[in-house]
Amino acid sequence: MLADIIGPDMIIVLAVVLVLLLFGGSKLPKLARGLGSASHEFRKGLEQGDPDKATSTASISTASEPARDSTSAN
Repeated sequence: MLADIIGPDMIIVLAVVLVLLLFGGSKLPKLARGLGSASHEFRKGLEQGDPDKATSTASISTASEPARDSTSAN
């Protein structure tokens, strides 16, 4: 209903102005930095939880280790 009266672009502008008034200009960079690091950690967690990527990294790590032969001891 409000979007029909003033338009969706004006709602975005009002939201930005409201955030500026609530947090102030000095805290906005800290807020943006926090959101960026949270986004980075979220993506990192998604990659670690991906089973396809986990199996590909496990096969790489086992391929780089030397094979141990238990029959040729001493």
